[in-house]
Amino acid sequence: MRQNIDSWNTARNGYRTYLVAERNFSPNTVISYMHDVEEFSHYVLLMYDAAPELVSRSMVESFMASLYDRGREKSSQARMLCSLRSFFNWMIAENGIDSSPAEFVESPKFGRRLPDSLTTDDIDRIIAAIDSSTVKGLRDCAMLELLYSCGLRVSELVSLRLGDLFFGDGYIRVTGKGNKQRLVPVSDKARDRVQIYLDARRSPDSDTDILFLNNRGRALTRVMVFTVIRDAARMAGIDKHISPHTFRHSFATHLLSGGAGIRQVQEMLGHENISTTEIYTHLDERRLRATMERLDRTEFED
Repeated sequence: MRQNIDSWNTARNGYRTYLVAERNFSPNTVISYMHDVEEFSHYVLLMYDAAPELVSRSMVESFMASLYDRGREKSSQARMLCSLRSFFNWMIAENGIDSSPAEFVESPKFGRRLPDSLTTDDIDRIIAAIDSSTVKGLRDCAMLELLYSCGLRVSELVSLRLGDLFFGDGYIRVTGKGNKQRLVPVSDKARDRVQIYLDARRSPDSDTDILFLNNRGRALTRVMVFTVIRDAARMAGIDKHISPHTFRHSFATHLLSGGAGIRQVQEMLGHENISTTEIYTHLDERRLRATMERLDRTEFED
């Protein structure tokens, strides 16, 4: 068994290097993938005492069945299988195994649940509920306005730097997943709120140029942003499950309902595949049909 443990350790270390150096994944994504592979490797060692290159499809299916028996959510099961497929595809390329034992394992079926969406009035109420008489309040107002008006991921928001602001040209530079950068238009309201915050904020002790700082002059964490939103929503009397992603979803929904094309929204959200953008939409059937008819006419005229 010791030899198989060493084989798994070597494989996991190599896979981690691949995720960081070649895929350029964020630290949180790497941790998630590695956690899944580690859980699977412990199962295989315990139940089969097998090295990674000797894992079979039946072992993967047995592991997935154990997740189901333990009551793991379908979304968690699907994520786990995705991680294993990524790991064994890397094994094919780097360790010479012939095929992936996870390739034809069936993924759990579940419907995609749309996140709650906020109206523009809801968003205004949430931001208005923040006490803007303090620097922290000005920061929180600017932060939520920018989160919504630019459709940012929370990780993109907390990593924004002063050098990413191009207010004179009407946009900000956003660094998304895989360190891919995109330019996103910024609203006048968001620009003004950010500028008011910057004028009021005291110079931090550190030399960081991070845009949104905590009271120690350091970058905010994602948990801090969650907390700000939760508290502001409660003060506004909005009884919904609200997270930073709710603002992003609302941004996409409002753009689409206002007539923006799905390709435009895809670019602003920074989605690699348009199928990902489609889950943010919950347009009525009549609008969707009208959009498709308009696209058909355009293609015919071209």
